[in-house]
Amino acid sequence: MSGGCCGCVAALKPRYKRLVDNIFPANPQDGLVKNNMEKLTFYALSSRPEKLDRIGQYLEQKLTADINRHRFEFVFIAMEALDQLLVSCHAHSLNLFVESYLKMVQKLLECQEPDLQITATNSFVKFSNIEEDAPSYHRRYDFFVSKFSSMCHSGEQFGKEMKQKIRGAGLRGIQGVVRKTISDELQVNIWEQVHMDKIVPSLLFNMQDTKSTGADIESPKDEDDPAHLAEVVFRDLVCRASYGNIRCVLVPILVHLDNHRAWVPTDFAVRVFKIVMYSVQSQYGYLVIQLLLSHLDKHVKDDPQIKTSILTVLFEAVLISAGGSIGPSVLEVFNNLLRHLRISVDNKGKNQAQYSAEVKFQDAIVNTIGEFANNLPDYQKIEIMMFVMGKFPQFADEEIGGHMDQQLQINLLKTLLKATTKYKTVIMSNAFPPEFLHPLLRMSLMEDAGMRITVQDILHTLIDRHGNTKKLKRIELCGNIAVLELSVEKCSRQDILFMKKSGMQFYWHILENLQLESNRVDNLEALYCTMGLLAVEMGGDDIIVDLFRLALDIQGLATGTTLPLTHRCALHAMVAAYLNLISQLVTCQQAFEYVQSVIELRKFRAQHLLPDFAYNRTNRPQSLSELEKSELYPKTDQVKEEWLFEQSLLTTHLASTGLDVSRLGTPFTQKPYSGDNMDPTMSASDIGSINIEMESVDGSPSMARRRYSGVEEITVESLKKMLSEENTEDKEESERRRREVVNTFRTAPFEEIVAKSEAKSNHFHNKLNEILDFVSNTCVKETPVDGMSSEPGDTPFGMQFPDLFVY
Repeated sequence: MSGGCCGCVAALKPRYKRLVDNIFPANPQDGLVKNNMEKLTFYALSSRPEKLDRIGQYLEQKLTADINRHRFEFVFIAMEALDQLLVSCHAHSLNLFVESYLKMVQKLLECQEPDLQITATNSFVKFSNIEEDAPSYHRRYDFFVSKFSSMCHSGEQFGKEMKQKIRGAGLRGIQGVVRKTISDELQVNIWEQVHMDKIVPSLLFNMQDTKSTGADIESPKDEDDPAHLAEVVFRDLVCRASYGNIRCVLVPILVHLDNHRAWVPTDFAVRVFKIVMYSVQSQYGYLVIQLLLSHLDKHVKDDPQIKTSILTVLFEAVLISAGGSIGPSVLEVFNNLLRHLRISVDNKGKNQAQYSAEVKFQDAIVNTIGEFANNLPDYQKIEIMMFVMGKFPQFADEEIGGHMDQQLQINLLKTLLKATTKYKTVIMSNAFPPEFLHPLLRMSLMEDAGMRITVQDILHTLIDRHGNTKKLKRIELCGNIAVLELSVEKCSRQDILFMKKSGMQFYWHILENLQLESNRVDNLEALYCTMGLLAVEMGGDDIIVDLFRLALDIQGLATGTTLPLTHRCALHAMVAAYLNLISQLVTCQQAFEYVQSVIELRKFRAQHLLPDFAYNRTNRPQSLSELEKSELYPKTDQVKEEWLFEQSLLTTHLASTGLDVSRLGTPFTQKPYSGDNMDPTMSASDIGSINIEMESVDGSPSMARRRYSGVEEITVESLKKMLSEENTEDKEESERRRREVVNTFRTAPFEEIVAKSEAKSNHFHNKLNEILDFVSNTCVKETPVDGMSSEPGDTPFGMQFPDLFVY
């Protein structure tokens, strides 16, 4: 009786319920009944596709009952049936079926059984790979984001194997959610910060937790390993991020590294951002860099180790980024880094460890700025070098290095050197604009000897275009410079014009540098290298004569200066090596033979004037008393005439090659003016080299020139004659006068010095008034012609413009 009633009840069920009931076996261990499953699939696809939603609802009821009764075997069978229906059905009614499906997956995920959670996750991953025909408007995935993220952190209560399975399932679930929602704008926005704050830390936690999982970064990757799987999901997430979404991914990364103190050591942070930079779309790389810079600002008062780590990450990001990817605010980026450099220098630190950490941070800033500069085009590199130069105070010459922290100056010079190494010089005038050259040369006169070497290194980097710096670092005598294997090319016209305009700046500052008593051997070698590079890179016919002229000036400096004996010997040795070099570059055999003859004479009678002796660091006396006892240096500082290079003989030999040697006898005695309102190349020492022919200009008054016929006419020849007379003046008398002036300013009372200065000033003003009166009395008013004014009070050359041209 009861059996008949049961049969009647079963016959009254709808067909889709009977088909669903038939897929479950009597014994759950037998698994899904495949024949009946095929019938259910066929019914859902062809016979009654609108019944698919009801099938889902009925399966949900049976799944809920089985979960409550802990009949987990039937739960697995139901999930298998759901997966097959999802893969087979693509009807428009699939949306409603998915709602029932997601409810079933959620019920399984809410269970405490790890096997059910893993089964639900695997089913959801299959579902995420299905492309639906119709869009969904009301579907939510908030629960799945939260649950899968929590699974990435769970599993501690289980064994190692189960923990890996749970975390792996959570990571695959996150990847499924991202894939399912990323391409459908009608669904939940997975890029919202509330979701990224859960997803990104979960991925980073598993990437970082390599110890508990036994994974080694360098070992072959296991696809089921959570650390490897988290990295795969992380790459997939970053590469899908667009311009508006990349920040939502990066901010949780920075917060995670801060909260878990993962900046130190740097390995993990560098690894994470390398993944980001390699995965993000190349045009968005600068956003990563800008965000790192902003994050560095937030840690400005933190431990320098953390700041160094952030800057190291930034450095690695710049290395990976493509050229020009640091963004539009280039100067703002450099200003930000230089500001951190200044703040770091001001933080002296109370102990040695703190100071060492700040020094490392400063070095990291310098290296990062260099890499930033490397990503810029050449014209912007020059702007950056000028920008860094602008961070130095514009002191007067006598105040260079006075009121500024020395450590900051050193770091700024290192920064400048790092930036110059990334610049490839083509034309010297582009590499040395006046706004950059003049301050740089002024900085070469700083008190600190090490900083002066850095300035010379900057000059070497910019001047050297053919890799000759290392070959000219040592001051030595080469009988044949071919052994140096110098790369020499013909100087271009642009470079010759540059040297004619700015060469005086180089020459004068080199001479001033050589007079500093704090110079070491390294300083002199750096200056010699600069001189050698000028000769090799820009040694045209006109310029090479100036370089001979510079060498003779150095010799005169060494002869008449009050520098210590070791310095003077070193200067004489430098002159010998430099003349030996440039006499071979100019291919003047007679000049070369003459230089060699003087060198040979020194080898026998004055070895202390040659580089092998003067620049041998093993024989340097440490004090004045040691110098007096030393037998290596002569007892007297007198240098005989035959040991020196004669200007007249060099002039004769160079003239035989067709060079213009008219300027060879004019020393560089006056500092070239580098202001904006005056030509920086004009100086008293260049008067002898001026050769200008004046011609009358049409329309200019010609009678005024005849009025001066009674006065001696100033010509180029008269100027040359005047200079030659000055050069023949007794040198001892000139030196005596100079010493008298120096002693006066050192020993005389202040009132006496003021009185003398006022007398000279009054004398100058009197002479100036006489000249002005003479000019005003001799100017004769011209006959008015074509608009020239004839009214009294007009200037001699005043002009009355017609009304047509007056506004």
